[in-house]
Amino acid sequence: RDFEKTMSAGVKTYLTERQEQEDVAEIAQAWAELEDLYTRKLWHQLTVRMKEFVRSDCFKESKGLLELYEKFISDFEHRINSLSLVEIILHIKDDIQDANEAVAFLERAKDKVKEDVEATVLCSTAIGMIKLHAGSMEDVKTLIGETGSLLDTVSNVSFIHARFFDLSSQYYAATSSYADYYRDALRYLGCVELMAIPVEEQQNRAFRMGLAALLGEGVYNFGELLAHPVLESLTGTANEWVIEMLYAFNSGDIHQFESLRSQWQQQPDLVKNESKLFEKIQLLCVMELTFKRPSTSRNIPFNVIAQEARIPVNQVELLVMKALSLGLVKGNHFVCQMLLFIICLSVYFSVLLLFTVSFLCSLGQTCF
Repeated sequence: RDFEKTMSAGVKTYLTERQEQEDVAEIAQAWAELEDLYTRKLWHQLTVRMKEFVRSDCFKESKGLLELYEKFISDFEHRINSLSLVEIILHIKDDIQDANEAVAFLERAKDKVKEDVEATVLCSTAIGMIKLHAGSMEDVKTLIGETGSLLDTVSNVSFIHARFFDLSSQYYAATSSYADYYRDALRYLGCVELMAIPVEEQQNRAFRMGLAALLGEGVYNFGELLAHPVLESLTGTANEWVIEMLYAFNSGDIHQFESLRSQWQQQPDLVKNESKLFEKIQLLCVMELTFKRPSTSRNIPFNVIAQEARIPVNQVELLVMKALSLGLVKGNHFVCQMLLFIICLSVYFSVLLLFTVSFLCSLGQTCF
């Protein structure tokens, strides 16, 4: 009984009331266990038990998590490992309905754990999620930049990284930053066990990642996504065509791309960016055309490229230059310079011709 002398009257009253009010014997026993661990100052064991307890079903309807924090956890939170404290607090904040109050609650927690980088990052990502759902995009953008810099100092990949990349990928999805979304969505999947993600969410992520890969500026390598088992979640669904599209782009197969038109034209983002999609698959066609030939026989006539890429011969030069500039294919430096010179010269004379015609027209109008 000497141990009880160290327990504050408020904590004692709260724990006693919870045990007396609880109808379920198992949960009442859990409250008694918490009291015993607190009284015996077994802080590590109490922390472990508390992390389990805040997930208990008894709080789903009663909404007593905030009260649990204010009347019990706050009394010994300074004795809890910073990262564990934030994990507990993230469950507590679910009891706070007002977004601004939830952010303020997390900001106070963040200040308490500011010496721990991982705990700070975890707090920041939770704040970011609330702001993201509230539509405060500028705040989220700033927070991602600051938190990302902090995360770079953490050497070991953990669930902290998963939380951050989940936030950043959702932000990039909301702002239609396709390439950034694709990059961070892949990073997120690299930090979690796929089996831990519900099948419906897997399908949603696979679909969005597929679209982002197709639409992302500078995304020409689809191998990592095609090799990831998350794509298998789309097999047998209405969105299975996304897998076929990715394979078509991966091999620069314009015929396959066209054969899927009736399906991908149901997706507004793809329709809106149709010209960009066609340019991308043309570039990938050039790359595929180059690399499927023997390394000693890669001098490809322009008419062959025109036929495969489905463009007029007089547009092949520009397409090849673009592929060269993006590093998709390599060519003789002198030839590249000459192509660039020819293209620039063509543009110059085109502009000069337009200027001359315009000038002559203006003279004609003056005479009349």
